[in-house]
Amino acid sequence: MFAHGSRDPLWRAPIEAVEARMRQQVPGTQVCCAYLELAEPDLPTAVRGLAGRGVRRLTVVPMFLGTGKHAREDLPLLVQALREEHPEMEVIVQGAIGEDPRMTALMAEIAAGR
Repeated sequence: MFAHGSRDPLWRAPIEAVEARMRQQVPGTQVCCAYLELAEPDLPTAVRGLAGRGVRRLTVVPMFLGTGKHAREDLPLLVQALREEHPEMEVIVQGAIGEDPRMTALMAEIAAGR
């Protein structure tokens, strides 16, 4: 999971809660959070760790509400560098999580107080 990052550790809590939930729901799957800035680990560091544990297929999940500058410009550059650094690894990038219709529906339910 790839998120923006923040110096505030409370900001990271929801992202890390998703990580913990994924570990419970899909035992044995390698899951980790990575951040663009202001928090550790950054994406290259996280991917090096995963590669060191034998991961050969990586899915990057942008934990953004929409496809803004970070998802549209910064992430492709990072992914290109990852592919060059880890040619043995297949790197897939999902769309921004907030643009998934399931997330849109869930956010609408929460906003409606349901």
